[in-house]
Amino acid sequence: MTLPSRVRRLAPALLFGLFACGGGSGAADAGPDAALVDGAAPPSDAAMTDSAMTDSGVTDSGVVDGAPAPDGGVAMAPSLAGCPMFPADNPWNTDISGAEVHPRSDAFIASMGAGTGLHPDFGAPSMGAPNGIPYVVVGAGQPRVPMSFLYADESDPGPYPVPADAPIEGGSAGDGDRHVLVLETGSCTLYELFDAYPDAGGWMAGSGAIWHLDMNEVRPEGWTSADAAGLAILPGLVRYDEAVEAGEILHALRVTVSGAQRAFIRPASHSDGRGGTDPNAPPMGLRLRLHADFDVSSFAPEVQVMLRAMKRFGLMVADTGSDGYVTGVPDDRWNDDALHALGNVHMSDFDAVYTGDPIAY
Repeated sequence: MTLPSRVRRLAPALLFGLFACGGGSGAADAGPDAALVDGAAPPSDAAMTDSAMTDSGVTDSGVVDGAPAPDGGVAMAPSLAGCPMFPADNPWNTDISGAEVHPRSDAFIASMGAGTGLHPDFGAPSMGAPNGIPYVVVGAGQPRVPMSFLYADESDPGPYPVPADAPIEGGSAGDGDRHVLVLETGSCTLYELFDAYPDAGGWMAGSGAIWHLDMNEVRPEGWTSADAAGLAILPGLVRYDEAVEAGEILHALRVTVSGAQRAFIRPASHSDGRGGTDPNAPPMGLRLRLHADFDVSSFAPEVQVMLRAMKRFGLMVADTGSDGYVTGVPDDRWNDDALHALGNVHMSDFDAVYTGDPIAY
C-alpha cells in the first residue's frame, strides 16, 4: 500500500507509549445503495471482510482483535463495516482511566467554563437535515473523482472515492463545516473532507485527509486534516450502533472548545489557536476524563454507555466550536430528549489528564 506523502506513521509501541507515560492503560442526503448512511443497511457482503456482520454493519462482537493490553489481556479495537477504527493501541482507543491528572487540569476546565454542560451535537434529523456528522460506506469499486482543496498544501491529493450524493454535514444546503466522511471497505481507508461541495464531476473542499485505519497514522506537525486538530473524525463520533445496539463504546469521543491554545498534544497536529498562547487554554488533542464516581444511574441506557466511555476513554479536544459539544452520527432512532440530559454533566465533572506535553507552533 502506498501512503500519502502528507501522512506519517508512528510505530504502535511508540504511539501507545505517548499515552502510557501518564499512567494510563490504555433527513440526510441519499447515498449509494451499497452504503451505510445514518443507520441504513450495510454494504453487500462482497464489499465486506470475512467478519460476521450484524445489521448495523459492525462485527457481532462490535470489536476486532488488537494488540496485547497493558494488563496482559487482549485489547480490542472498535470496528465499523468490517474495518478497525484504528488499531487497539491507537490513542483514540486507549484506556485513560488510570492516567495522571494534568497539572493544569483546573485551569483547562475553568477556561472551558466549569459550569458548562455537555451538549449532544447530534441526534435525529432536524428541519430536514442531518443533525450530526454523517458518513457513507463504499466498496472497492466506487469510482474515484477529482478533488480540489483550498488548503492544498496540507491536504492529501485526490482522487477520492466520494459519491456524487455523499451525505454532507448540515445537508446539501448547509452552511456549517460541511464535513463529508467516506469509509472504503476492503482497503479500510477513510477519506474525510472539510467544507465540501460537489463540483463538476468531483468535489471541492477546504481540506482533505486520507487515513489507513489498520495502522497508526499522524499528520505532520502544524498540518490540519478535516478538523482543526489534524485528527481523524469518524473514529471519535458517537454512533447509534455502539451506544444502543452494542451497548458499549470502546473509544474516546470528540469534543469541541471555543478557544484552544495554539498548541497540540499528539496525536493531534494542528490548532487554529483561538485561545492564543494562553497556557491555561486547552490544547488540541487534550484528553478529558469523567470523574470515576460520577453517578450515571439516572440517565437513559444509551447515555450511560456514553458516560462510561467518558470515564474509561474520555473526551478528546478535536475541533473548534462551542465548549462541551460532543459530536456524533445522525440517526432517525436517537431519542433527543435522552441525549439532551447530557447537559446535566458539567465540565467541572471532568479532569484533564496528562498524555503528553503540548507542542506549540
